[in-house]
Amino acid sequence: RRCGLAAGRSYSGGGAYPGVSLTCPLPGVPKAVFAAAEGRERFETRVTVLGNGLRVASQKKFGQFCTVGLLINSGSRHEAKYLSGIAHFLEKLAFSSTAQFGSKDEILLTLEKHGGICDCQASRDTIMYAVSADAKGLDTVVNLLADVALQPRLSDEEIEMTRTAVRFELEDLNMRPDPEPLLTEMIHAAAYRDNTVGLNRFCPVENTDKIDRQVLHSYLRNYYTPDRMVLAGVGIEHEQLVECAKKHLLGAEPVWGSGQSKDVDRSVAQYTGGIVKVEKDMSDVSLGPTPIPELTHIMIGLESCSFLEEDFIPFAVLNMMMGGGGSFSAGGPGKGMFTRLYLNVLNRHHWMYNATSYHHSYEDTGLLCIHASADPKQVREMVEIITREFILMAGAVGEVELERAKTQLKSMLMMNLESRPVIFEDVGRQVLATNTRKLPHELCDLIGQVKSTDIKRVVTKMLHKKPAVAALGDLTDLPTYEHIQAALSSKDGRLPRLYRLFR
Repeated sequence: RRCGLAAGRSYSGGGAYPGVSLTCPLPGVPKAVFAAAEGRERFETRVTVLGNGLRVASQKKFGQFCTVGLLINSGSRHEAKYLSGIAHFLEKLAFSSTAQFGSKDEILLTLEKHGGICDCQASRDTIMYAVSADAKGLDTVVNLLADVALQPRLSDEEIEMTRTAVRFELEDLNMRPDPEPLLTEMIHAAAYRDNTVGLNRFCPVENTDKIDRQVLHSYLRNYYTPDRMVLAGVGIEHEQLVECAKKHLLGAEPVWGSGQSKDVDRSVAQYTGGIVKVEKDMSDVSLGPTPIPELTHIMIGLESCSFLEEDFIPFAVLNMMMGGGGSFSAGGPGKGMFTRLYLNVLNRHHWMYNATSYHHSYEDTGLLCIHASADPKQVREMVEIITREFILMAGAVGEVELERAKTQLKSMLMMNLESRPVIFEDVGRQVLATNTRKLPHELCDLIGQVKSTDIKRVVTKMLHKKPAVAALGDLTDLPTYEHIQAALSSKDGRLPRLYRLFR
């Protein structure tokens, strides 16, 4: 048997190419390196704590590129003693000029040399600076992250540009056809009135002119401290990441000065329940050849649990079991067509435009909610149907239904963790909260152990709380908060009584 360029057979259409064997290596080409299936211990997340309290966490992953970033225990929930909107400002100011880099363009050009991209995201409890780049540029990337987080210039020009960007985003938020981000803000404000995760994630318009360098430095001095940070990396060697952290982050002097945090808000979330209503004309939200009809949007939620509690897994399974989506969602069983909100709501009530379940979970609390949309004339019936679904959660759970939800949750978990940035965020958030990380196979084992009795137990506990309600649009026919609360207190599921409450 002959190998090499002359060994191939000539095929039709291939006259312009030399014959190449499909079974022998090409001459002069380096030997390929493939990812190998290794023992689970090779995939454990390694964590090292530096002398200043900074945690360094890494996760191996085959490939040329890595994702590295700083996660900081800071966010809108910590703004009770500050002007609301600081975290939103910091998100927009990220990767601007620093002590080493004169402008954002300079930062992007530096990353470009290593095929890198950068991003910053601020949530209620975390601010995350992340870079994906070639693993060979790790030292440059960690140096850049340290400079961006601890040495931002925050020039007057940059702050003014951020004010403009924030105002534009707030306008866009109120005009976009999908109201889900706005409803999420409203349901959190209703559930945790004026405390922790109930504080607004977006900067109020009236605060845009009040936030300046002095305000930002005052906040950063308290919350951007090493003991509140995790440097997480995926796709790099742990020892190498630790060395880079020691070089660029150990003993680094922030631009606002060093010293102990004096005014850190350590408040625990207090669930209050309640209602937030916004009357709004939704008739012209989406004009065009295929306009979205005028809709009223309702979100009803109840307190679930923290992601640190054992009940978090049953709640995650319950959320998957409820599922749902829009009335025009495409897909089959894998996309949730057998979930309760599809079978019991969207398939039975053609006028329902949307019915989707969401689960928000934090270090000290959680919120399970259902978002529903329909024509304003159908609001009363829509609220009735959604409250009924909450009550039916406490009823019997079929074995097939439960197994399908568990399988779907495992599938979604494993599929999401194929992405390097998702692994990075998972590693960072878990280490930030617990100093360790549960691996995917451990989580899958926990999901597999959930029983129907666990679902019933967590739902029964949840239904004892006051509901949180967010309503947006034409609210003429919206039942009163007292009616919704009374309907949800019908835990025995006696639906005739529930229907009478809305008549």
